[in-house]
Amino acid sequence: MTGVLSSAVLPAEVAHRYPYGYAVVDVETSGLRAGSDRVLQVAVTQMAADGSIESNWSTLLDPGCDPGPTHIHGLTRAKLRGAPQYADVADDIARRVHGRIAVAHNADFDHRFLTAESKRAGRRLPVEERLCTLALTRRLDLPVADFKLGSVADYWGVRAVRAHDAEDDVRVLVEILRHSLVTAARLDMDLPLSACTDTAPAPFPAKAPRTPCPWRTPGPWTPGTPLVQGMKVVITGSTSIPREILTRRCTDAGLDVMNTVSGRTHLLVCNRVEEQTGKAARARQHGTPVITEPELVALLTAVSPGKPKVAETVTAGRTAVPAPRSPVPSGPLSGRRVVVLGGAHETAATIRERVLEAGASVAVNLTGSVTDVVLVPTPVPDPRTERARALGLRPLDADTLTPCLWPDNPAEIDTVPSVSHLPAAAPTQTIPATPHILVRGEVMDLPAPAEWLVEVRWALPGRTAADSYDIDVVAFVVDADEQVTVDEDFVFYNARVHPTGAVAVTGGIAGEAMCTLRPDRLPPTQRRVLLAAAIDDMATFGDVGPIELILRDQDGAPVARATLDAATDERSLILGTLYQRNGTWRWRAVGQGYPDDLADLAVRHGVDIEEQD
Repeated sequence: MTGVLSSAVLPAEVAHRYPYGYAVVDVETSGLRAGSDRVLQVAVTQMAADGSIESNWSTLLDPGCDPGPTHIHGLTRAKLRGAPQYADVADDIARRVHGRIAVAHNADFDHRFLTAESKRAGRRLPVEERLCTLALTRRLDLPVADFKLGSVADYWGVRAVRAHDAEDDVRVLVEILRHSLVTAARLDMDLPLSACTDTAPAPFPAKAPRTPCPWRTPGPWTPGTPLVQGMKVVITGSTSIPREILTRRCTDAGLDVMNTVSGRTHLLVCNRVEEQTGKAARARQHGTPVITEPELVALLTAVSPGKPKVAETVTAGRTAVPAPRSPVPSGPLSGRRVVVLGGAHETAATIRERVLEAGASVAVNLTGSVTDVVLVPTPVPDPRTERARALGLRPLDADTLTPCLWPDNPAEIDTVPSVSHLPAAAPTQTIPATPHILVRGEVMDLPAPAEWLVEVRWALPGRTAADSYDIDVVAFVVDADEQVTVDEDFVFYNARVHPTGAVAVTGGIAGEAMCTLRPDRLPPTQRRVLLAAAIDDMATFGDVGPIELILRDQDGAPVARATLDAATDERSLILGTLYQRNGTWRWRAVGQGYPDDLADLAVRHGVDIEEQD
């Protein structure tokens, strides 16, 4: 189907702020795996920056296989019989998306399927950037019940006629996009665009064979005493026994043989003390005991038993007593959402702490949910101040946190483009969002859904992704000692999904990252996940400012919020921890910082990074 052109529907200010052409797309598929399942229906609407429709197009596709869950999409073999195959329309789809921002709800899903189908057809999908309306809804902080397309459509008053029909879903998406662009422009917000590239980052860390150790890590080793199962041993330099055989003998004795020396290494095996290897240098730095190969062989004859890593069990017949919940914050700012504008980092961090004590939640950027701003006197005005004023947000005095008047500064006001005349979409309903507000170190007990989402946000210092800090959000699946069992327990940009599927980390959008947690898939001896962040180059989290954590249920509804302020010189942070205690899953806002870079943080938690001998 093709459509006719429509006139402009968005204000000129919106088109000027976001001068893009859009290809709004939706696919219906035979399953969830792009590598093996197929596209059954695809719809594409071309929309200009001013919101006008340039073309509508959709088609059914014959996948040549079982169409899958027909009770969801209603596309039976009979309906698809005689439809073209993807290869027949691949060039047409490529022409419609070429040079445009691809827009979809859960855009990663649609992009993966269209890319896979294009590859099967011997084509390339010419999309360089995509915009996810789900991510845009998160960025706007809209008070929706969940992130399902129907819920977001209901919020904007858009009526779906045929759910799970690609043609109608695209119509709904166009209206959601229009409303969202207007609201984003009012906030002067960058769109959460993601690059569509096949380029993978350089591998990190280098992998070396490693046997999982079934014993808990004991305390430090004192020379002259027996070794204990679970102790971490590193071998460097030349050995008379082949390195592989010596490693196997250590492993058989219950020792944990590593490639990396860290502060948790129990001993280094080195036949020549004067040998100048990287491992020897790090051992001296950490004060790690150094022994020779013959001394190690002698110690292997009498290794003391260790404590096994066992899964937590709840005694039969007893009811686990969950930890008490923290009281719901109350105070003069209860139910408000506040951004601190201006001030040096330490001053702003102190004010944010007082805002939390007053019962409010703290945001890191201007969003649709912000109700108040704290104005901190500063020689250089915060560029967001006049935007907040134009939005009608309530100003708060920095000393008293009570409402105050906006400063009278007409000279500055005249230089700020007016946004008051932009048509704010009127949602048909407002669903109050009342997530629990956590302070640093606070713990809350969780119900037992199959999946949790953790959204990590930080302030964007500029208008382009190039101006943003390069922050890596990672996760560690660890044991009771907060150590990984194998290197694959480190989930990061080059290995985004844990082998069990219990943890997945996604990024690619400036100023945010998402972590998916599925606790029921965690290994029995590793019932803990550490969510962390590390900053690249020489910047610190003191430069970045506050980090916001939002814990959401599997449908996207916010359950808990925490705002963590780094100190001045941290380059890595443990953001939060999901763990099990007495059969109950718990979430803790941590905010513990280290001077380590990402590699050192990984080593701290037992990831084995190959070092030069």
